[in-house]
Amino acid sequence: MTYRAPVDEFQFLFEHVIKLDQVAGTDRFGEATPDMAAAILTEAGRMCEDVLAPLQRNGDTDPAFLENGVVRTSPGFSDGYKAIASGGWVSIGASPDNGGMGLPITLTTAVNEMMSSACLSLQLNPLMTQGQIEALEHHASDEIKRVYLPNLVSGAWSGTMNLTESQAGSDVGALRSRAEPNGDGSYAVSGQKIYISWGDNDFTQNVCHLVLARLPGAGPGTKGISLFIVPKFIPDADGNPGKANSLKVVSLEHKMGLHGSPTAVMQFDGAQGWLIGEENDGMRCMFTMMNNARLGVGVQGIGVAEGALQHALAYAMERKQGRTPVSDGAGTILDHADVRRMLASMKADTFAARAIALANAVAIDMAQATGGADWAARAALLTPITKAFGTDTGIAVSDMGVQVHGGMGYIEETGAAQYNRDVRVTAIYEGTNGIQSMDLVGRKLMDGGDAAFAILDEVEVQAEHARASMPDLAEPVWLATESLREATEWMIKQTDMTQRFVGSVPFLRAFARVLGAHFHLTAALAEGDNGARTKLARFYILRLLPEHAGLLVQATAGAGDLYALSADELGA
Repeated sequence: MTYRAPVDEFQFLFEHVIKLDQVAGTDRFGEATPDMAAAILTEAGRMCEDVLAPLQRNGDTDPAFLENGVVRTSPGFSDGYKAIASGGWVSIGASPDNGGMGLPITLTTAVNEMMSSACLSLQLNPLMTQGQIEALEHHASDEIKRVYLPNLVSGAWSGTMNLTESQAGSDVGALRSRAEPNGDGSYAVSGQKIYISWGDNDFTQNVCHLVLARLPGAGPGTKGISLFIVPKFIPDADGNPGKANSLKVVSLEHKMGLHGSPTAVMQFDGAQGWLIGEENDGMRCMFTMMNNARLGVGVQGIGVAEGALQHALAYAMERKQGRTPVSDGAGTILDHADVRRMLASMKADTFAARAIALANAVAIDMAQATGGADWAARAALLTPITKAFGTDTGIAVSDMGVQVHGGMGYIEETGAAQYNRDVRVTAIYEGTNGIQSMDLVGRKLMDGGDAAFAILDEVEVQAEHARASMPDLAEPVWLATESLREATEWMIKQTDMTQRFVGSVPFLRAFARVLGAHFHLTAALAEGDNGARTKLARFYILRLLPEHAGLLVQATAGAGDLYALSADELGA
């Protein structure tokens, strides 16, 4: 199967659905014209098709490995990374002051999705670097920025983030890594970190680790954590990689998927590092990178969904099996009702998740360009939805892709199973999807629901507008939005957070379902009655949107029945 970048789909979304023109209308992003966006999408899409996609199977069949303390990457990954770096795709959104393009994160999001479709294992590397660039731009000293940012922006150096320890996963505050002042402005960082994506490679000049650690006398929990940048090679006076630092890759994890992406256990033994931000303010600084990564990881899920969809569709259009029930159909399994149902579901959910992610990116861009608190609140609300629904979609779509292939989907040679294995971890890292859901019903509703209700108001206004031309689609969207509004009000009334948390996962999914319907309806209104997108919108709204009703019943059921089961009863 040959991957084809969905450039036309992005351009349609930019023009008609998420309205990139409002971003381009700001002083900050005035260069993001339709012509510029088209050029970015076309060039990045070509690179993904011609350079990255052929590496997809290499990462799975010839994984990264550790040899004499050095990570050896999959065949072709070095050339693939050089294409990413030389094209400027690491740093689309980075400041021009440091060599970046200074373009909206909305464009970065589109490019990241295409790279994820083509070769997710390799795309993880620039994603980590993008997050580190943003963290340093916001929180690092001028000297750190001078030395590190040009090298990260150019792709000469790569970045990682080091949070997790064996006893400190989601509970980051339990970490034990320490940092001792060296007396010269630097610190000696010691400790072991696990699950470090791209902790080392053999194609960048330096690997720069952002490491969370605790200073002497710092308090317990997250309030006593500081952030440090700890390079593999310590820069010399000219900012070039110098002597090796006191850190090493202990081992690489043996994983279910993403075999081309080395996930390292990192050991720091008094490694020289420099403080980023203020003492004991490390979590706030790191969250700059983590929030960037949560959008990026959601987009990874969407990218895999697109790749798996294309893979399954190509197979379904060629595979002949049984008598096809459609006289004027394709003459392949594509004509069978259940195969058609799966492929339509895959396409409809991929569109919905993509639109949500791009709307999230637009909100981030508008918040940055205008300083508007409403835009910032919208971006914050959409981030956990993007991350959870995007990755859930990647998992579900890739799983259906295996099913479309039938028995051949279970055979590794077809490549269908790789999508499913690779994407599975995205629902776990950068905050599990359960944590994203709790964040949505917790912190993101602390404003009394203002940001949520503002979005729901817009959805209802759009549905009201659509009643004149598409009543069969508009009415279900309006009714679903009202149901979601009532569930949101229920959530806000719960003072016992456990009552909210128990229903948070179905609540987030229901929210995503309604947003997906809204964006499908917007696309249908832009295209007209007989277009392919209108047909897809009808499928989504009439067949997938009704799921929201059952989800909201779960969301507002409370915790009583769940906690009525004891641990012994669960194990009986």
